[in-house]
Amino acid sequence: MTSRSSGSSGSVGSVGPVGAVGSAAPAAEGADERLPPPPAFAFPAQTWKEIVHLLLNLPLGIVGFAYAVTWVCVGAGLSVTVVGLPVLAAGLIGGRMFGRFERSRARALLALRMDEPSRLPHTRDQSFFARLWTSLRDPVGWRSALYAFIRLPWGVLTFAIALTSLFVAWPVLPWIARALTNVDRAMVRALLAPSDELERRIAELESDRGTVVDTAAADLRRIERDLHDGAQARLVALAMGLGLAKEKLEEDPEAAAKMVDEAHGEVKLALQELRDLARGIHPAILTDRGLGPALSALAARCTVPVTVTVDLPDRPAPAIEGIAYFTVSELLQNISKHSGARTAAVEMWHADRRLLFQVRDDGRGGATTTGGSGLAGLAERLGSVDGLFRVDSPAGGPTTVTAELPWRDRVATAR
Repeated sequence: MTSRSSGSSGSVGSVGPVGAVGSAAPAAEGADERLPPPPAFAFPAQTWKEIVHLLLNLPLGIVGFAYAVTWVCVGAGLSVTVVGLPVLAAGLIGGRMFGRFERSRARALLALRMDEPSRLPHTRDQSFFARLWTSLRDPVGWRSALYAFIRLPWGVLTFAIALTSLFVAWPVLPWIARALTNVDRAMVRALLAPSDELERRIAELESDRGTVVDTAAADLRRIERDLHDGAQARLVALAMGLGLAKEKLEEDPEAAAKMVDEAHGEVKLALQELRDLARGIHPAILTDRGLGPALSALAARCTVPVTVTVDLPDRPAPAIEGIAYFTVSELLQNISKHSGARTAAVEMWHADRRLLFQVRDDGRGGATTTGGSGLAGLAERLGSVDGLFRVDSPAGGPTTVTAELPWRDRVATAR
């Protein structure tokens, strides 16, 4: 569907330009690894570190294998009792500690840098069984246990090769040590390094959850304030006015009729305020007709002439539709109040399972998001649903705001 509309022009404010911010979280940085120096005939310090690492593989492999086998056998054997699962959970915590030690050894001896994985997401209000289930589902602990279990055969092999080469193949030992420790580096990365994508996603979801909760709380406070200060106050005054009119109905019918007439006017104002409040929560035109007509209605109320173009194959899910509508609404309000623009344009389209829209104006530009502007809140709101928010606003204009939201199909509901 394609819709075009133009709002009427009018006076605009002169307070600061529309701001901008990019909400897309930057890609998570991978492990910052400092490459060790190349091997050489004269044993450098890094070669000696690698030899020490290979010789330590056997005793640590024995310790890790014994721990993993003992813990798994005891925990599995006791799983039919009430203590089996707690034993497994405690063993996973020990596996985490073993993995932390091995990462420290890799940093010190193999010049391998990596971040520590996230802690278990325990909270104070969690019950014992919730904590137990969280510990049992810990992927970091299970990968550390697997690392400890498979290290023994490799530890025997590397210990034997390194010890023998010290006596019979020392001229080429630096290259042998480097080849063997490269396998160690690969194993540490594969089993002990945190998943960059997973860690980044967890951090994003935790941040987005807080944003959604704060936004919902702020919306509820706004609705409560609007009802208390607006419609509720008018309805209280209306009730008092009708009470006085009832008392005067027999004594002074003309005064009573005048008071009823005033009460009628108060009813109209209260209804208008309730309609405005309902429009602020979710406008009826958006629910009934979709984004095209709803954005055209927004453009008609804007003090700057706005051209609206909507090209969508179908309507998205109501939540995505609502976020897109209120984002455009706030951007158009900022254009009316702050940009000094003469014209503006809104375009919305669908591509690659994304809902994209762009709002442009020919105002003064120089957008900024410092000082807790409303646009920073818009960026957070879009980011909470995996959306993006970009602004190009050079000094002198024009300003272009581009936003993306994930496309989710509308689910048909029975009426």
